[in-house]
Amino acid sequence: MSNYENLVPRFLRYVQVNTRSDEFSKTIPSSANQTAFLKTLMAELTEIGLAEVKYNDKNGYVTALLPSNLDKAVPTIGFIAHVDTADFNSEGVQPQIHENYDGQSVIALDAAGEYVLDPAEFPNLKNYRGQTLITTDGTTLLGADDKAGIAEIMTAMAYLVAHPQLKHGSIKVGFGPDEEIGTGADHFDVADFAADFAYTVDGGPLGELEYETFNAAAAHIEIKGKNVHTSSAKGVLVNALQLGIDFQNALPQAEVPEQTEGREGFYHLLRFKGDVEHATLDYIIRDFERTGLTARKQKMVAIANQLNQQYPDRVALTLTDQYYNMIDIMKTHMSVVTLAEQAMAALDIEPDETPVRGGTDGSKISFMGLPTPNLFAGGENMHGRYEYVAVETMAKATDVILEIIQRNAKV
Repeated sequence: MSNYENLVPRFLRYVQVNTRSDEFSKTIPSSANQTAFLKTLMAELTEIGLAEVKYNDKNGYVTALLPSNLDKAVPTIGFIAHVDTADFNSEGVQPQIHENYDGQSVIALDAAGEYVLDPAEFPNLKNYRGQTLITTDGTTLLGADDKAGIAEIMTAMAYLVAHPQLKHGSIKVGFGPDEEIGTGADHFDVADFAADFAYTVDGGPLGELEYETFNAAAAHIEIKGKNVHTSSAKGVLVNALQLGIDFQNALPQAEVPEQTEGREGFYHLLRFKGDVEHATLDYIIRDFERTGLTARKQKMVAIANQLNQQYPDRVALTLTDQYYNMIDIMKTHMSVVTLAEQAMAALDIEPDETPVRGGTDGSKISFMGLPTPNLFAGGENMHGRYEYVAVETMAKATDVILEIIQRNAKV
């Protein structure tokens, strides 16, 4: 396989549409541009020839069915990707194509050379010698997370429709919103999707196969200060900003993303805003063990209580669980992982099953009753101006999707 005429044009078309999600929005999807893009995907799915193409107003998902062409029953597989991009400039994406990259040169993203992809800083570039890279122009993210996954799923479906001699069971496709703000899968309708198992196509480099993730929670802190004139402030003024600093300083200072790796968890201060009168802090909390996540939340409660003892009723902490480690579900559904492993092996791809220091929509969907590990989509340096993807990896991701489908047809 690996020769998909429309894969790259599809991807380039997708990434030029701004689909950034909005964490402060209360709508589903969180941004109107996601809805508009999802409607264009509906039209494309219909044009390709899929059935039951529909948009769910309640959860923002577009779903479709490729009916089985077998004379026997086999499990129905789902493939899922998200349309939104992260909180970095997504307007006016101008992808740059670099053919036959030599694996060692510095790639200038912008004309002035202010932003570059340097193998000395990004050593994974050395893995792409002789390949075609798609990068940003230095002013935006690229959007391979997860428009590479969308392009790969769409291309695989088009390939199957165009090659009816390839046998397959029923395939469900789902494109959804708001993965980047952690709410996209909250209302996913497992019963309506009607798959026996699924894969998100939302991973990084070649071979990633993820079925163990962080457990995750969010913390929001509201601090009430008391502002008076500094000339008479002693014993009266309460500086909300200082209490915010005290809260942050009471956390384990080495347990942050920039100082942890592997299976180590962390606290990450995302946002600190305010003035003397009022301040807010927003954190994400991550740990591979559920007991570890609980301990981290208890640590934050203890700090808030301690500050409130000193400054009564000044600190309000809200903790919200976001998702859990999908291994708790996948450990009893490892046949889904084995199928992906076998597909990769058949294509001479070495699976990388390193636990992911993050989460996917599959983390939530698995706990809803649909086992959903994550396959590689190809993106590197995601969520910023240094993002890139190799065309060859995107083609191999499409190969893996098709290989999984054909192997399932032989069950």
